[in-house]
Amino acid sequence: MTVPTLNYVTCPDPAGSHRMAYWLWGAADAAHVVVCAHGLSRQGRDFDVLARALVERSPLPLRVVCPDVVGRGRSDWLADPMGYGIPTYVGDMLQMLGQLHAASPVRTLDWVGTSMGGLIGMALAGTPNLPLPAPVRRLVLNDVGPVIQWTALQRIGTYLGNTGRFDDVQQAADAMWQVSQGFGPHTPEQWLALSQAMVKPLEGGGVTLHYDPAIAVPFRKLDEAAANAGQAALWAAYDAIRARTLLLRGARSDLLAADTAQDMTRRGPRARLVAFEGVGHAPTLVAPDQVEAVASFLLTESLPDEEPRSRTG
Repeated sequence: MTVPTLNYVTCPDPAGSHRMAYWLWGAADAAHVVVCAHGLSRQGRDFDVLARALVERSPLPLRVVCPDVVGRGRSDWLADPMGYGIPTYVGDMLQMLGQLHAASPVRTLDWVGTSMGGLIGMALAGTPNLPLPAPVRRLVLNDVGPVIQWTALQRIGTYLGNTGRFDDVQQAADAMWQVSQGFGPHTPEQWLALSQAMVKPLEGGGVTLHYDPAIAVPFRKLDEAAANAGQAALWAAYDAIRARTLLLRGARSDLLAADTAQDMTRRGPRARLVAFEGVGHAPTLVAPDQVEAVASFLLTESLPDEEPRSRTG
C-alpha cells in the first residue's frame, strides 16, 4: 500500500522560526504537485484516502503534499498565538513550495483546500506576484468561499481549543464525532482512521487532540462585524483567481451558503459546483463519489481552454 513520508520545512516568524511538517506521497521528483490543505483544527493525514487515490490513478508521476499547518499535527506551535492566521499560513506554504521546487522543479501546481485550507488556496491563487514555483493551475475549494456564515463560526467556537484528555483513540474519536456530524455518514472504520492522526499520547497515559489549543485565541477575538468586513478582501482574491476551479459543497453546509456557492459559479474563475447530499461542513473526501469528483477534475489531461501539461517529470 502506498504510504507517505514525513518531511519538514523551516519557516520564519517574528520569534525566529518554526518548523512545518508535511506528508509527501508519490514520486518525490514529479513535476506535477498537488497540495492538499486541511481545515481549522485538523491535520494533513485527513487526505490519506484522496492522496493514495490520486497517486495510484495518475497516468503521470505525481507528488501529493499534505502539510500539517503550523500549530497542528507534527508541526511546531507558535510562540505568539496571534500568528495563527492566513498571512502566516500563506508564508509557510510559500516556504514549503520553494523547498519542493529546489528538490525537483515544480512545473504543474494544483491545490485542494478544505475550509481553512481553501482560504489559503484562494490567497495563493488570487494574490498577484507571489513567488510561486508555478501558477496554480487547478483549484479545489472544499466547502468554503468568500462569505463565511457567522452562525457556523459560532458553532466552531464552542469546541475549538478544547483538546481534552481521553483514555484512548476510540474515546477521542467518539468525542470528535459529537462535534463533527456535518462531515456526513462514515463507517466506524472510516471515522477511526480519520481520528488516528488527530491525537497524541500524554505523559502518564491517555491521549489528547493533536493541535495547539491557542489556535482558538485569534479565532475568539473575531466578531461578526470583523468577519463581514473581511468579505470584500476575500471576494477580491476570489475574483482574481485564474486557475480552473472546482467548488465542493456539503448540501447541508452551515458555513458555505447555497447562494454564495451560486455566486462563485458566476464570478471570478466561475467555479464548477458539485454538491454532496447528506453532508454538511465539510466533506472529508473519503467517500468514493467525493474522491471521484476531485480525482477526475485534477487528473483529466486537459480541460477546455487549457494547455495540456508536459509528459515529463
